[in-house]
Amino acid sequence: MTFSIKSCLAAMTGSLLSAATFQVAHAQQAASSASQSYVNAPLTTSQVMAPKAAMSDHACGIFKTCSSTKIGFGKGDFIVRLSALGVLPQDMDSKVWLANKPISGHISTTNQVMPELTFMYFLTDNLSVDLIAASTRHEVAAQGTPLGKIDVGSAWVLPPTITFAWHFRPHKRFNPYIGVGGTLAWFHNMSPAGGVVQKLNVGFTGGPSVNAGFDYQLVGNWFFNFDVKQIFMRMHAWANDNGSPTFIKAHNALNPTLVAAGIEYRF
Repeated sequence: MTFSIKSCLAAMTGSLLSAATFQVAHAQQAASSASQSYVNAPLTTSQVMAPKAAMSDHACGIFKTCSSTKIGFGKGDFIVRLSALGVLPQDMDSKVWLANKPISGHISTTNQVMPELTFMYFLTDNLSVDLIAASTRHEVAAQGTPLGKIDVGSAWVLPPTITFAWHFRPHKRFNPYIGVGGTLAWFHNMSPAGGVVQKLNVGFTGGPSVNAGFDYQLVGNWFFNFDVKQIFMRMHAWANDNGSPTFIKAHNALNPTLVAAGIEYRF
């Protein structure tokens, strides 16, 4: 009887172990099958396209227009512009004195082309403030005097100009604008012509300005700019020492017209 009970217990234990082993093996096989089905399952369209789109945006360089590229300008934009600048003095309303006596004649100032650097910041979507910096060299002469043409000399002028511009189509590729501002002109590196003129001095001056132009978005954050400014300012120049018979004094309404075309980048 004892042997029979032990045999029964052993048989039951073996059956339980066999059942547990079968369940574990079955669970492992199901997990393996599910994992294999997941690996072999086809990707959906969104799963395939999303990485490509992300990769495309990431690969978009500074000379490309991305889906995230903003069209036009807007509040908070900061722009740096490099232009070719033509400075065209108008030389209006000239007056010349020789030994403190008024004489006939007028002042002529040469045109010049130089690079121009502009910094622009948008205070609102439509209103920007621009700071323009350039330095140009000009030859100055007195024409039609009793002594004929007098070569006065040359001078460099640094006329920083600040302008407030109103942009009509800030969120479009083509964006015309108009502006008003002011200019301060500092003359430096003056060189007298020699001969009659041994010394040369040109006074500090300035005046109001108006301008108009447009921006056009080329690609990405790159824009083309064309701008025309009219500056109203006078030039006061002296040659030689006061009291000498060749002391020359001249007042001249320079009123330069500035024409610029260049490339700008928005940060």
